[in-house]
Amino acid sequence: MNMKGITKKLCYSLLVLLALPVVSHGNRRLEKATFAGGCFWCMEAPFEKLPGVTTVVSGYSGGNTANPTYEEVSAGNSGHLEVVQIEYDPQEVSYAELLEVFWRQVDPTDQGGQFVDRGSQYATAIFYHNEEQRLAARKSRQALAASGRYDGDIVTPILAAQPFYAAEEYHQDYYRENPIRYKFYRYRSGRDDFLDKVWGEEKNNPEAQLPERLTDLQYKVVRENGTEPPFDNEYWDNKRAGIYVDIVSGAPLFSSTDKYDSGTGWPSFTRPIEPENLKEVQDRSLWRTRTEVRGVKADTHLGHVFDDGPPPSGRRYCINSAALRFIPQERLAAEGYGNYLSLFGPDKE
Repeated sequence: MNMKGITKKLCYSLLVLLALPVVSHGNRRLEKATFAGGCFWCMEAPFEKLPGVTTVVSGYSGGNTANPTYEEVSAGNSGHLEVVQIEYDPQEVSYAELLEVFWRQVDPTDQGGQFVDRGSQYATAIFYHNEEQRLAARKSRQALAASGRYDGDIVTPILAAQPFYAAEEYHQDYYRENPIRYKFYRYRSGRDDFLDKVWGEEKNNPEAQLPERLTDLQYKVVRENGTEPPFDNEYWDNKRAGIYVDIVSGAPLFSSTDKYDSGTGWPSFTRPIEPENLKEVQDRSLWRTRTEVRGVKADTHLGHVFDDGPPPSGRRYCINSAALRFIPQERLAAEGYGNYLSLFGPDKE
């Protein structure tokens, strides 16, 4: 049995998995995400294949009774929804990316269920585990509504996480354990026909999701090698303690402890906190050759590096704010970056 299967077996032994925002997993800090998207058989595979996702468990949440059975939920007697609960490493996959995968599995305009499965137990919902998830979910839903992709209104609610109950073992990884029955059900359910019509080739293409995740300026910077205006960007004069991560991949890049005022109007750093998360390439787009800095995981254009920085490195990483997301020191542990608290002194851990 692989590690993912072992982890699931351990989950089944718990009667209730409480709605905790962060869990420990070895030296990593994992977060939880909970989504209702109709039949949970169809919601496991899209998340399980994502790098950074460690566990996906089918179950029930949002009801008014403890320890519901599948029969009670499917009959609509317990008030629960079929959901999947995900444990993920936010340093490898962001919550925003999980949201984009979620939207591409469901019909968010249907209040009465999902596809062939009717009833409130098959409705869609996003259960948030902390304030950051709530805000990210709202932003994502607003962007989807503004995209004009659907004729109807987006009705998927954003709700506070409630107690989660793992479904019976025979429901876990049903798509893998019973592939013939699963494929037959999925084909007959109408889900794939709907998703193909709405999303087409974008359905399983994360790159195609970026225009909806990012602002126009962010997209221009990270994917079109653009440059934002100096002295008119989010972080050029940010003096708060924390770290800066790749806005696309979430990979840790720079720390406020290495940030300084270069006088250029862009965030400037003397060194990265994780050099392996960056790569340097020659840039001949102007009249002289420069050294471009890109994020390794998502091939994100970040900015440039110059050899005119202060000691001890003598380097100046001149980075676009639009390519970064800032995580303040007080949010590092909650967002899965707790191992970087040591950058700000042992008394901060």
